[in-house]
Amino acid sequence: MIIQTQHSEFAIAWEMVAEGTASTKIIMAVLAILSLASWAVIVWKIMQFRRFRAESDSFMRRVGGAETTDEAFHAVSMMDATPFTRLFQRGLGFFREMRPGAARAGSELRGLSPAQLEVLRMVLEKEEGEERDDAARGVGWLAIVATVSPLLGLLGTVLGVMTSFIGVAQAGSSSIDAVAPGVAEALLTTAGGLVVAIPAAMAYNYLTGKLNDFMGEMEGISSELIATLAREGRI
Repeated sequence: MIIQTQHSEFAIAWEMVAEGTASTKIIMAVLAILSLASWAVIVWKIMQFRRFRAESDSFMRRVGGAETTDEAFHAVSMMDATPFTRLFQRGLGFFREMRPGAARAGSELRGLSPAQLEVLRMVLEKEEGEERDDAARGVGWLAIVATVSPLLGLLGTVLGVMTSFIGVAQAGSSSIDAVAPGVAEALLTTAGGLVVAIPAAMAYNYLTGKLNDFMGEMEGISSELIATLAREGRI
């Protein structure tokens, strides 16, 4: 019974769009495009962050099993390129460029000066920022969809109500039977806007949390790299 009712409501809504005004059809078409695009982004980003989680676990296993930064660098160099390996290689690579001798375990050469250490932090932060920008691609689109869709729906409702009242005035009848169909058609765009916006808003907040987790892991790797170099007496 419930399935039949839902099917009937969907059929009525579809019929209202098919027989609706040009503005209603255009707005519903735009909302449909926004919905498809947002769901494509949602699926893409969820899969991407799941991959990041697996790559992070793999990276930590490899690096955690190394006793020195040299061993860690060798282990990371054997892995596929990921945001975590790129960050580690960029930081340790910069350190080796600044102090080639100090990069060797047991070296008596002095490590980085305070100014060079600050530059190393800046290099790591720059790499973190680049990886964050890449990981954040598409997330902002969901915020746009969540904001714009209800407004488009409201615009469709306003235009629909205006059209309905103009039609009533021209027909010279103010009965509920004359007004109700036009108002129902107008409200359909508001419902459509909410249907598009709600999943986009939920996904945006969820993915923003995942992005923050990702950045926390990246910052942790940077801090651990500097701490390990200091522990080994290289800086």
